[in-house]
Amino acid sequence: MSVSEKLDEAAAAVRGRVDLIPAVGVVLGSGLGAWADGLGAATRVPYADVPHLARSSVAGHAGNLCVGRARGVPVACLQGRVHLYEGLEPERVVFGVRLLARLGCRAVVLTNAAGGLDPAAAPGDFMLITDHLNLMGKNPLAGPNEGALGPRFPDMTAVYDAELSELAREAARETGVALHEGVYAGLLGPTYETPAEIRMLRTLGAAAVGMSTVPEVIALRHMGVRTAAISCITNLAAGLSPTRLDHGEVEATAARARDRFAALLSAWVQRIGAAVGA
Repeated sequence: MSVSEKLDEAAAAVRGRVDLIPAVGVVLGSGLGAWADGLGAATRVPYADVPHLARSSVAGHAGNLCVGRARGVPVACLQGRVHLYEGLEPERVVFGVRLLARLGCRAVVLTNAAGGLDPAAAPGDFMLITDHLNLMGKNPLAGPNEGALGPRFPDMTAVYDAELSELAREAARETGVALHEGVYAGLLGPTYETPAEIRMLRTLGAAAVGMSTVPEVIALRHMGVRTAAISCITNLAAGLSPTRLDHGEVEATAARARDRFAALLSAWVQRIGAAVGA
């Protein structure tokens, strides 16, 4: 069965439970899933009820597809994601964001928890992703190309949409939330990086590092969906942090940033909805 056929099956299952056609998709990373609980008139569909959609084994990822309204904008939200380090094939890792597109989302906002490499960004700060480094050793488009989904060689020059990014800056000004900007380095994981790797990444120009987002952005670009992304800096990277790196710290920091994150994301989604005609 082709990926396109699997997407048709998954979308049909979701549409059987949801009447709303979403215009904006949102992916919520580690510790950031509570935003979906504030959607109006929401329907929550567990990943287990959606054909071909993988379930995350990582703490802080609830594993629900939530469809509802955020400030009046029809939204489909992935409350948690799966990762390459969980042993899944790239095709399955990006299936969720491809499903958002198949459900009707014309733009997708991705969020993640990331380690900070920029000394100006403290844990709990946010960073708008302006570009990425794919250092995962895998690409979700490797293998036979499905022309129904997108071209064989998609251009990645401007994968992080300039207009959507500017709308994030406007939302940050409106809400009074400080917003850093920089390049996100995506590594396979699940180990945190060594101090030597962090020095390498800083030399390459990265300002944050994590284990997600990059494959999803590539898949969305392949399908011609407008994308933008933001990181919650939940810890300082190895060699920069005075404490031992721990996933519990990631979740705790994200929880402390929850209210500011919700305000920023809601204001951003509202603007994106207007931009895509929702």
